[in-house]
Amino acid sequence: MIIDTTEVQTINSFSTSGFFKEVYGLIWIIPILTLILEITIGVLVIVWLEREISAAIQQRIGPEYAGPLGILQAIADGTKLLLKEDLLPSRGDIRLFSVGPSIAVISVLLSYLVIPFGYRLVLADLGIGVFLWIAISSIAPIGLLMSGYGSNNKYSFSGGLRAAAQSISYEIPLTLCVLSISLRLEIGRNDQVVLPYDSDLDSSTVDIVEAQSKYGFWGWNLWRQPIGFLVFLISSLAECERLPFDLPEAEEELVAGYQTEYSGIKYALFYLASYLNLLVSSLFVTVLYLGGWNFSIPYIPIPELFRINQMAGIFGMTIDIFITLAKAYLFLFISITTRWTLPRMRIDQLLNLGWKFLLPISLGNLY
Repeated sequence: MIIDTTEVQTINSFSTSGFFKEVYGLIWIIPILTLILEITIGVLVIVWLEREISAAIQQRIGPEYAGPLGILQAIADGTKLLLKEDLLPSRGDIRLFSVGPSIAVISVLLSYLVIPFGYRLVLADLGIGVFLWIAISSIAPIGLLMSGYGSNNKYSFSGGLRAAAQSISYEIPLTLCVLSISLRLEIGRNDQVVLPYDSDLDSSTVDIVEAQSKYGFWGWNLWRQPIGFLVFLISSLAECERLPFDLPEAEEELVAGYQTEYSGIKYALFYLASYLNLLVSSLFVTVLYLGGWNFSIPYIPIPELFRINQMAGIFGMTIDIFITLAKAYLFLFISITTRWTLPRMRIDQLLNLGWKFLLPISLGNLY
């Protein structure tokens, strides 16, 4: 029996390439699973922080029995929701009713692809990073509208309509604030007052953070565009449907809004989507206006003081992640305290604020 050596080499190369493809596929899953684990832990921390801060504001104890300092209370609540019966409306549209929560969660999860936690800690460094987040986040209200319509309940349907109207009203000022940052970044690169028509706007999240790091603490967009920061802050709260902008689920008017007919795991998905969206907004506030993972005190550059730039490996990445999350949780503290400070707005006041005030202000900030 004669075996051709070229055939053996071809078979070996084919099997080796297939093996490397499988290994590469497994390696690509690792950062995604790591990000999902970090997001899950972040949501649990947000739930615990909200309960502790809310208890402190209202001068009560808060969770303390489930684990040390009540840390396991969020896990207990999630387990309880998973074990509850999943009820379906008898006269509703079961397809829309079931798909709505999934769309709300998936659209928020995809936004984490373009969030940088460090210089090389980003899953997808795209040139349209920030605008991709805006495009993806605009899908979530469709899921809420589907949930409200599929419930065959007037309160649920009213909540879904409110969610769609609120998202449209506040997404435009938010997009204009992001556009002003991208224009400033492109003008700074080209050293031109007017951009040529054939120039492409760079909205990469990593490039936006790097542009703010040139002048340390004073290079943050918070100081360059304070009006844009305020508009972005208010619009982010409205997009997250946090008080005083939680009109789609106002319990005094709509029982629970688009969530009225939900129970069990589907209700848990809505609960998860709201906190995931809040964390996404906090991280984008950090990236766009607070310098991302960079942090320097005037005349005392922190990275040079502790030699963070020279620290490679896991420790340097840990420092970047810690700085990013510390700034993000500062915004979370503001949103939590706002919930127990300001009263809920009426729907006409909410729409007037978005169209008559924030939209003209964001246009003025753009020009």
